[in-house]
Amino acid sequence: MKDIGVVGAGASGLMAAGRAAERGHRVFVFEKNKIAGKKIRITGNGRCNLTNACDWDTLISNIPGNGKFLYSSLSLFSNKDIMDFFIKMGLDLKIERDNRVFPKSDRARDVVDALLKYASMHNVRFLFESRVEEILTKNGCVSGVRLSDGTEKSLDAVIVATGGVTYPGTGSTGDGHSMVRKLGHTITPLRPSLVPLLVKESWVRKLQGLSLKDVSVEFLDRKGSRIYNARGEMMFTHFGVTGPVILSASRHILEYGCRDIFLRMDLFPDLTEEGLDIRIQNDFQENPRKMFKNSLNKLLPSLLVPVIAELSGILPEKSANQVTRNERQRLVNLLKNLKCEITGSRSFDEAVVTAGGVCVKEINPRTMESKLIKGLYFAGEIMDVDAYTGGFNLTIAFSTGYVAGNSV
Repeated sequence: MKDIGVVGAGASGLMAAGRAAERGHRVFVFEKNKIAGKKIRITGNGRCNLTNACDWDTLISNIPGNGKFLYSSLSLFSNKDIMDFFIKMGLDLKIERDNRVFPKSDRARDVVDALLKYASMHNVRFLFESRVEEILTKNGCVSGVRLSDGTEKSLDAVIVATGGVTYPGTGSTGDGHSMVRKLGHTITPLRPSLVPLLVKESWVRKLQGLSLKDVSVEFLDRKGSRIYNARGEMMFTHFGVTGPVILSASRHILEYGCRDIFLRMDLFPDLTEEGLDIRIQNDFQENPRKMFKNSLNKLLPSLLVPVIAELSGILPEKSANQVTRNERQRLVNLLKNLKCEITGSRSFDEAVVTAGGVCVKEINPRTMESKLIKGLYFAGEIMDVDAYTGGFNLTIAFSTGYVAGNSV
């Protein structure tokens, strides 16, 4: 039996602690908050999309941030294993659109309770309001930790699961990065990922709160070359755009510094331009005397109607039967190619995850142990690994946490 310290009681830390204790070790969890799983509790608007029930290829394709590094951990503890784990802990699950897995209760705190149940079953000891200031080493090996009050705790190994720097109010303030940097580890540049984007055009603000359930988006550079494209749900805000398809896109957009980037939206991805034109003609023919500005209500959400009417350049008071073929084609082109310019992103405070972190070249992918310091392990968002929205980032957290706890 060894004494193991876990720094951070988030998703990866709780899983690592439970697994290490299940293997017979004495496990101490150091958490600077008063409660465990603070970030989990607000994930997915309080519902917690805890993993994704997709196949292996889809899983890996949704991890653009060093996905290959995770082959070993995901093979040992996959998304299917994560689902089985929570079911075993008594948590009923449900699968929603795009294979997103949620607790049937729609309560994120039930996910935390399941992890705490796992820890309790194996006598994990929690030290809340305990901030680790330094990881102690001797002869290249972990020897313990020093807390902010000066207390030192001797340990045989330490698992660092302090997260990134997103949602700092939950405790993710980069403490772990500072600690391991002092031990010689490289921290790759940190940037917000899965973050809402800012838009230049003022008409976007008029659409605040409008959610589009199925839209095709394409991000282009100033030369018109495609950077990213996808299809899914998005939402307009007072500052720009957000929603699942936008958040996933942001992971790539930020690599370009949000300079000279343009978003092109196809509001009717299932219709060709010809098919959309026919639909518009049918709507116009039903009420030929209705003014153009009032003739799009069957086609578009009410918030979008005045914006599209204005952008089309068609006289708003013109009756539907007076709209020319060229004007109609202009309208069709607008609906299939609605464009705006991206000018930046929101801050780390609103990003779902942090891109960047401990360089994975310095970590053994089979065990999550540092290649530089024996007895030092990593789990979750502190590492330079990140994924798209849809439960994939929590999949990484649970998988790497399990492997670290299993290997320590």
